[in-house]
Amino acid sequence: MQHDLVIRNGMVVDGTGLPPYRADVGVVDGRIATIGRIRDKAGEEIDAEGHVVTPGFIDGHTHMDAQIFWDHLGTCSAWHGTTTAVMGHCGFTLAPASSEKRELVVRNLERAEDISPAAMAAGIDWTWTTFREYLDAIDGLPKGINYASNIGHSALRTYVMGERAFDEPSTDADIAAMQVELRDALHAGAVGFTTSRSDQHETSDNRPVASRIASWDEVCRLVSVLGDLGTGIFQLTAEPAGQSRDPEIRNEYFNRLRALALSSGVPMTFGVSPSVGGRAAMELIDEVCADGGRMFGLSHSRGISVITSFRTRLAFDVLSEWKELRALPLDEQKHLLRDDAVRARLIHAAHNGNYGNPIGAEARKPDYNWMRVFDNPLVPLNPTVAEVAAQRGVDPAELIIDLALETNMEQFFVQPVMTMATDELIPVMRHPRSVMTFSDSGAHVSQIADFSIQTHLLAYWVRERQEFTIEEAVRMLTLAPSAAWGFHDRGLLREGLRADINVFDTATIGPDMPTVENDLPGGARRLVQKASGFKATLVNGQVLVRDGVHTGAYPGQLLRGSLASSR
Repeated sequence: MQHDLVIRNGMVVDGTGLPPYRADVGVVDGRIATIGRIRDKAGEEIDAEGHVVTPGFIDGHTHMDAQIFWDHLGTCSAWHGTTTAVMGHCGFTLAPASSEKRELVVRNLERAEDISPAAMAAGIDWTWTTFREYLDAIDGLPKGINYASNIGHSALRTYVMGERAFDEPSTDADIAAMQVELRDALHAGAVGFTTSRSDQHETSDNRPVASRIASWDEVCRLVSVLGDLGTGIFQLTAEPAGQSRDPEIRNEYFNRLRALALSSGVPMTFGVSPSVGGRAAMELIDEVCADGGRMFGLSHSRGISVITSFRTRLAFDVLSEWKELRALPLDEQKHLLRDDAVRARLIHAAHNGNYGNPIGAEARKPDYNWMRVFDNPLVPLNPTVAEVAAQRGVDPAELIIDLALETNMEQFFVQPVMTMATDELIPVMRHPRSVMTFSDSGAHVSQIADFSIQTHLLAYWVRERQEFTIEEAVRMLTLAPSAAWGFHDRGLLREGLRADINVFDTATIGPDMPTVENDLPGGARRLVQKASGFKATLVNGQVLVRDGVHTGAYPGQLLRGSLASSR
């Protein structure tokens, strides 16, 4: 057999969780054709000696919906081994929406997901109205990686209800119209329906996003469309009740989830954490599955954290005493920060100022016992601000100023959104009904860098901590999300499946430190984080990234849901 490409001499970690074995992997027409000893030469060859060969990573929770239009490679996900990304979560999508009403969609997601409206205006050619037309637009774009897309409740609601979506309950006619568009979206290839019930999702004018206004009955009637058609996953961002310490409040919410999962038969997923509510949610998932329902949790390898710096944003920026300083160019800020009187006033404000009510991944009042001085890309290996301040004998807020001045204002700090011990993540990641796939890639681009959760798992939990074997971790990144989202043709190294493949060195794999770049449309700012250790990433049989450098290929495809062939 003449192979288009052969990966030779690597240790195959096939995604099943079974032990590695030495083999060559041959590719023909974008699919894996041979796994074993390949003696014939191929058109292209990769020497994987000293490396493992794995399936491409599948990221089941991203927000690449807007970025896909101006970033055809799919950064930063593509640099971290992701070959397939599912987008359109938490009710936030760019469709359905006409170009004349797109400001309603932008209003839903610009603050909640920290996606620049200016970048969207400059980077998107809005050619669609329906979700079907949106998928066709995505299909026509050059793509480095593969994408699948959900349809979002907030967009669906504003499409049907206009401004009323942000203030009013829906009528029966409104819901019927939403059901028509949802049904057509699923037939066009949407892989699910998503919503947000979270008080952490607000508009730029401090109102709830549209999906939060919906009644639970509206949610159930929309999910019933998926059940009737027998396709798709329902993803929701939980109500505040899910994290309540009052078991009665929590159980009322969980009982609604249980009833919907069992009555509709639709697979349901939501984020889980080591919190009290998160542990209770995992118990709910086990109970629902025992009763015949389908439900799984989305877990994280690090815990969602906010990255701050003088070059991006600080928690202090909301304080009136800091605003005048932060409005100045960095060189002028540096000059003023060396003035003892200015420093004293700013430090006092840092400890006593009003930080308001940040939502989502917005910077929040510093907790110096949890905030870390971010110098090592593996976050838990960094000391806390309180620890370093104690070593230097200075106030923690003063330490932040000192380190910024010492590093030309480049020093990063990182603080978790939810305080927890790192080891508390282990049972959540190990739970058989959780999937470690919660990067939010494409969102929070100036606040967090969670697109590196896959390489963090491999570098921290496998190499540094040895809590997981390489074969366990690869299964978590490949077969587990593939099975959860029903991608039957990828997620394993098997003959006949799509040749989405990573080749990497287990001794060096890991995230790099983030950098601040102004590379969004219109020059908007974001955090960029690359990775080390990858020799190659293949998508549909073509090398997308080799030794950290894009090859120029765009082999990615739009993956449509199971009903896409029907009309």
